[in-house]
Amino acid sequence: MTVYSGPVFDMAVKQFGVIANYLEIPIDERDRLLLPKRAITVSCPIHRDDGTVAVFEGYRVQHHLTLGPTKGGTRFAPSVDIGEVAALAIWMSWKCALVGLPYGGAKGGVNVDLSRISRRELEALSRRYMQEMIPFVGPHTDVMAPDMGTNEQVMAWFMDTYSMYQGRTVTEIVTGKPVASGGTLGRREATGRGVAYLAQRVMRELSIDSNHATAVIQGFGNVGSYAALGLHQAGLKVIAVSDHTGALHDARGLDIPALMRHAATHGSIAGFSTELQFDPKQILTLACDVLVPAAMERVIDARVAENLKCRVLAEGANGPTTPDADLVLDKRQNEIFLIPDILCNSGGVVVSYFEWVQDLQQLFWEEEEVMRREYHILDRAFEQMLARVRADKVSHRTAAMAIGVEKVRAAKNTRGLFP
Repeated sequence: MTVYSGPVFDMAVKQFGVIANYLEIPIDERDRLLLPKRAITVSCPIHRDDGTVAVFEGYRVQHHLTLGPTKGGTRFAPSVDIGEVAALAIWMSWKCALVGLPYGGAKGGVNVDLSRISRRELEALSRRYMQEMIPFVGPHTDVMAPDMGTNEQVMAWFMDTYSMYQGRTVTEIVTGKPVASGGTLGRREATGRGVAYLAQRVMRELSIDSNHATAVIQGFGNVGSYAALGLHQAGLKVIAVSDHTGALHDARGLDIPALMRHAATHGSIAGFSTELQFDPKQILTLACDVLVPAAMERVIDARVAENLKCRVLAEGANGPTTPDADLVLDKRQNEIFLIPDILCNSGGVVVSYFEWVQDLQQLFWEEEEVMRREYHILDRAFEQMLARVRADKVSHRTAAMAIGVEKVRAAKNTRGLFP
């Protein structure tokens, strides 16, 4: 029996099972590697603007602390539950290990519909959530970051709340903060930039000319928008984008800088153009060179995978592809080059690590240094993944996850079981 359930957690379990079988991990070792060390559920009561009290349910899952503190985002969304949060924490563990960061994975969230609360209520909820988490987090225990529904401002509220409790400023308790509050240059753009950088690297591997290539982006939040901008700046035509309000399509290429300005002002791509509106259900199967799913989990199932018409599948979101879809993609490896999520979107946690290091040292880097170091780490992990693919004749996802799982397993076995 386990407290975790739901389709996202089931997906993480299935993925781990594939890797455990491939690595021939003994059955009695598997639960220790897979099951989270700690899961916290809290009630977050706040005063509503009308004077009533509302209670929201919050979660935090810390997968393992074997390599260092846990690290992971905090999600404010109506889909949040303990199973989803646990799955995301598990994936974060493999991601951090793959790219060589001294972290275990964590994830948190609050089940809330942000469209139904005001900015003042959001601040109250953010501060109450962090207050409830103070006994379980810390700069060397668990470091939070933004995720879906949270941003630099929420991280600043988190940091301020924790600091008031400590009686001193503790910038290193969260990453993804505003630069003015101890954040790092390049953090906001880091995940999307990493997606675009790795997509371009694969394009070079496949001899695809950027100036004659096309891209499609599903999801136009922080990750999708900066991935779109990076590909646009590299010369690709971004022919379609979507978000929760709809989709836009233009075979001539969308004006991505203008679209980003519109989304920043209005909160979505809605209203940008009536002429370019497109069915968002069809966006994933448009013909293109680079497809970036940068929205939710489990959007590419077996049926969608069979109908993909991209050359490069760059997973900007966490868990966008189901295990059934992976079986289809395994058969299409010669047609579609998959950049798995734990590598493709790892630029965010890489630069979050840089922010944490800078806060601890109180020594800050220029943006060019942040980008150079980020791309170096992504290149190293990409080369390790490809070497494993070629040596063992396995899929890209299996290779990437195996590297991460192996590192966590080795650390646990070296440290032993206490007591």
